Amino acid sequence: MEIRTERAGDHEQVFQLNFSAFGNREDEARLVETIRLSGQFIPELSLVAEEHQRLVGHVLFSKAEVVDGDRHHEVIVLAPIAVKPSEQKRGIGGRLIQEGLKRCAAMGYELVFLIGHPTYYPKFGFKPARAHGFELKQFQVSDDVFMVYELKEGAGGRIRGVLMYPPSFF
Repeated sequence: MEIRTERAGDHEQVFQLNFSAFGNREDEARLVETIRLSGQFIPELSLVAEEHQRLVGHVLFSKAEVVDGDRHHEVIVLAPIAVKPSEQKRGIGGRLIQEGLKRCAAMGYELVFLIGHPTYYPKFGFKPARAHGFELKQFQVSDDVFMVYELKEGAGGRIRGVLMYPPSFF
C-alpha cells in the first residue's frame, strides 16, 4: 500500500470513498470538495492510500485558527478521514494519520485539532483539547471528542484560545 498526495484524477474516487465510508451520505464527501476550493486547502495534506491501483483511504488536513483575543494562530484540523468499509481494521487510517502529522510538522505547523472517536485518536497522541486550554464554540461536543495533537513541543503551553473552523465546514 502506498500513501501519497491526492491528485486531481483521484477526486471522483475520493468522493465515492467518503460517501461509502460515511454510510452512503454525501456530507463528508461534499466537505472535501468545499475545502478543496477554499483558502484553507493545502494540496500536500490531502492524502490517499492506494492499493492495487485503487484508493482504499483518504484523509484531509486543512487550515483553521485558534483565536485568543486579538491573537490568531494558524493551526491544522483533521477532517474527514475515510477508509473503504471492506478495508477497515487494517491500519490504513492510522498510516494516513501518521503521514499527515509528519507532513504537518515538516511544514512548520504546531497543533492539529479534530473532533473524533475518543478511543481511536488517543493512540496517535491526540489529547482532550479543553483540558489543555482550548475551547470550541462552533460545535457542541463533549470534552472527550474534541482533541489536539502537539506537533511542536511546548506549543500547547504557548497557544491557547478558541478553535475556529473555517466557513467551509458549515
